Amino acid sequence: MKILRLFSECNDENFNFELKKVQKKYFFLLFLLLITACGSVRKHNERQKICIPPEKLKQDVDFAYSKIKEMHPHLFWYISKQDLDRKFDSLKNTIDKPLTPLQFYFKLQPVVSDIREGHLSLRIPSKRITKKEIKSLENKKGMFSRFDYYIQDDRLFISGNKDSVENIKPGTEILSIDHTPVSYYIKRYRKLISTDGFNTTFKPYFLKDLFFSYYVAEKGFQNQASIKTVYEGKTKTYQLTRESKSGDDLKKEKENKKRTDEKKINDYVALSDSYNRNFKFLDKDSTIAYIQVKSFSGVYSGKFYKNAFEKIKETHSSYLIIDVRNNYGGSLEEIHKLYSYLSPEPYILIKPSEVNSATTPLKTNYFRKSNVLEYTFKTLTYPAFFFAQTFSTYKKDGKVYYKIKADKRSKPDKNAFRGKIFVLINGASFSASSILTSKLKNDKRATLVGEETGGANDGTVAGFYSYQTLPNSMIDLPIGLVFVQPDITPTNTKKGVVPDIAVQETMEDIIHKRDPQLDWILNEIKKEKTAK
Repeated sequence: MKILRLFSECNDENFNFELKKVQKKYFFLLFLLLITACGSVRKHNERQKICIPPEKLKQDVDFAYSKIKEMHPHLFWYISKQDLDRKFDSLKNTIDKPLTPLQFYFKLQPVVSDIREGHLSLRIPSKRITKKEIKSLENKKGMFSRFDYYIQDDRLFISGNKDSVENIKPGTEILSIDHTPVSYYIKRYRKLISTDGFNTTFKPYFLKDLFFSYYVAEKGFQNQASIKTVYEGKTKTYQLTRESKSGDDLKKEKENKKRTDEKKINDYVALSDSYNRNFKFLDKDSTIAYIQVKSFSGVYSGKFYKNAFEKIKETHSSYLIIDVRNNYGGSLEEIHKLYSYLSPEPYILIKPSEVNSATTPLKTNYFRKSNVLEYTFKTLTYPAFFFAQTFSTYKKDGKVYYKIKADKRSKPDKNAFRGKIFVLINGASFSASSILTSKLKNDKRATLVGEETGGANDGTVAGFYSYQTLPNSMIDLPIGLVFVQPDITPTNTKKGVVPDIAVQETMEDIIHKRDPQLDWILNEIKKEKTAK
């Protein structure tokens, strides 16, 4: 808006002259950006094929470890410095020949994952695709993404096939892809996944969601694949292809892109044709309210919770079920807002958030991934950013903390729910989901049902990141900078949030659309109603 105000102060003649100059510069920069982008993709892909000498790779190992030690708070929470030093030294001893960036990644990432911080992970290097290839893929359906998956031990199952691709039945096990056993990939990829502490529930969920992301990073985008399967004892091989989208598919996609008020408030995701947030009543008399949040995206969340809890208050609901299963986290601000509707008394959501130094907030790569125009704009606004971040920390008892609104005493919302709360959790409840549920459990505000969360009970390191690039392999390394803890009495278990009532969900439940965890809650409510 400042740019518009500056222009409006010019007279028409000067304004038109200045506008023409800006237009010429804009089109020149756009042309320059296009050429640079094409060259950048080509250069990046060529670099992925080059084998890097061992001494250069060892430099990258030292660089990665030095940056992690410099920036990551509470680095030795789950592993001792002695053990981690030994692991990095041992890694360097195994590097005795040139490796491509991808080969090097498969050596370094398992060591990073041994730190056991779920947010700390290298970005897998992979081939980039050109704008022409992107355009081509836009008009084609996914090849593996059209299925839902379930992982059990070293086995991969198809749990859903909404498009009835090749009439493959849910429950079918994929034995191999292009003649390579699936078990090989699962064992290979499992080592890459970082978890919070000694949690055991997170990896199967995260691996099923990322399996084919890893696979495509290794193999590239393919137009066909052969999968060998078994279903009810019968083995069969299918040839999967990347089909073209039909006219109806393209029409539906176009329609889905329209942003209605409902889509905004419920945070519609076109890719999955679903909403991140859902609210409804589970009974005719509206005594049981149900809120499902698949991601704390922060988008229009204030309006969503305001509407939902106004309706809950109007109907005098006695029970509230909050479903954060398969919610990998997101906005701290959103869970702070949600908690204001769940606590009838003033509360503090998180403890003061620790950082390694007063300069930590300035290490967030302000100019990262900026094109020419964005870089110019950010240059103008950098002084404001620098000033704000410089005064965003404070020292207390020899430690440095980052100022966050959620660590202050907060009042409950006027429509705060005062009835009984149940929360559904599983191994894919991570990060912000774990902070929320840990706080609810500690305050005895809710009964948690399901399985241990994937995120740690006592806190996590994330908040915002410093994006480092290893100098020789050019692999990206995002490092979380803020130690965020719920305002609770620590359990010191080094694991996730443990449910009050443990109820497991099986693949058969998923296939047949049964929900034993929700059913347990509904049965418990029925018992309470009957007993009254």
